[in-house]
Amino acid sequence: MPEWSPAGGGKAREFSSRVTLVSPSGLAAGLSVVDPAGVSEETIQLELNDSGVAVDLPMPANQRDQVQEVPYRPVEFRDDDLPAALERAASWLRQTQEWLGEAVDVIAVHLDYDDTKGSPYYALKLLCNEEDLAGVPKVVREHEGGSRQ
Repeated sequence: MPEWSPAGGGKAREFSSRVTLVSPSGLAAGLSVVDPAGVSEETIQLELNDSGVAVDLPMPANQRDQVQEVPYRPVEFRDDDLPAALERAASWLRQTQEWLGEAVDVIAVHLDYDDTKGSPYYALKLLCNEEDLAGVPKVVREHEGGSRQ
């Protein structure tokens, strides 16, 4: 397995011992692949949106649902009907797992309520691994598959 290091310049966010995401503008990030023998280096571009997740990450379908900001990336599903929010969360998880090519690391599930007039009562949050929402496992797999050809 290759070693991962920052792609130079910009703001780096370390995800794990093998991946560091570098985001110079907040819109794109690079992964620098270093040959284990230290002979060559290659940069892989990740396309991220303003909030630091992959641009092709499936977004929750309902306008009241959202992928929230850092540090732990809650993906929120809001509704007055709890079963409907749970169904949308399950649907989003299935779509995202298909896109990612592996199970999404969900750190926790949080249920809250908002009794403010005009707001959906339930707020269901899936606290997801930021690396997964950025698409890093997908990019790593695609890169490893391309380097074997």
